[in-house]
Amino acid sequence: MVNSFQSRYRLNNGVMIPYLGMGVFQVTDQQHVTGAIEKALEIGYRSFDTGAVYNNEKLVGEAIAHSDVIRDELFISSKIWNGDQGYDKVLTAFEHTLENLGVDFLDMYLVHWPLAEMYTDTWRAMERLYEEKMVRAIGVANFKEHHLANLFVKANVKPAINQVETHPLLPQNELRTYLAEQGIAHGAWSPLAKGALFQNPVIGEIAKKHEVHVDQVILRWHMERNTITMSRSISAKRTLENTQLFDFKLDADDMKRIGQLESGKRVGPDPDDVDFMIASMEKERAMFS
Repeated sequence: MVNSFQSRYRLNNGVMIPYLGMGVFQVTDQQHVTGAIEKALEIGYRSFDTGAVYNNEKLVGEAIAHSDVIRDELFISSKIWNGDQGYDKVLTAFEHTLENLGVDFLDMYLVHWPLAEMYTDTWRAMERLYEEKMVRAIGVANFKEHHLANLFVKANVKPAINQVETHPLLPQNELRTYLAEQGIAHGAWSPLAKGALFQNPVIGEIAKKHEVHVDQVILRWHMERNTITMSRSISAKRTLENTQLFDFKLDADDMKRIGQLESGKRVGPDPDDVDFMIASMEKERAMFS
């Protein structure tokens, strides 16, 4: 049960991960990254989630290096991007990620998207990194049930987590049930639906009832569902508020009303969108050609 900001989830290999972490997607300004992470560490955040394509691994590493928090207390995650998928490319990309972050190992490494005909080879490389203890836990992001089922055919190690877009508009209930059956943790990115719910009257009424902010209601909803959540914020005030989720509890009626907001609306790409996968790789080629 998630009953405090310091609560941790035990992954299927025994590794403990904080339920609430800080994501740094689309934060590439040095001052913003440094300030946000320094404040987060001061408040008590210990989990930080980045990705190769975010172009801020080095900034995250520098901010953490300047902290007095010891490495063993931190949980640092990154992700392999589409253009680096494939067995050999993964191993090379991982070395770059370690160098950028200035660390000797990662706590978690994820396959960012299920790139067709490549993610099984990518997973073999992830397993090698795991077996060599270069990473404490390996997982995936944006995988649907059929992607996971295909991965299981050849995998020797099950993913520890599947980090997918999750919020009250897209609660991922069917996938969530499947992950529970497979012993895979449910992780949430874009937990606040990029602000799409901030003016929602139901969320607003529940926030008023508990005398909290709407984003706190949504994050508490994630905690009630036992979901590992990455929330992005460069505001010190918001970063602090995001930890203040345990002075109130959503009751059964609150959870029911929030559950009725499901619409299937995404604020990010659909993992089955092949055009997105191709476009993302072509954009990357153009950037570095």
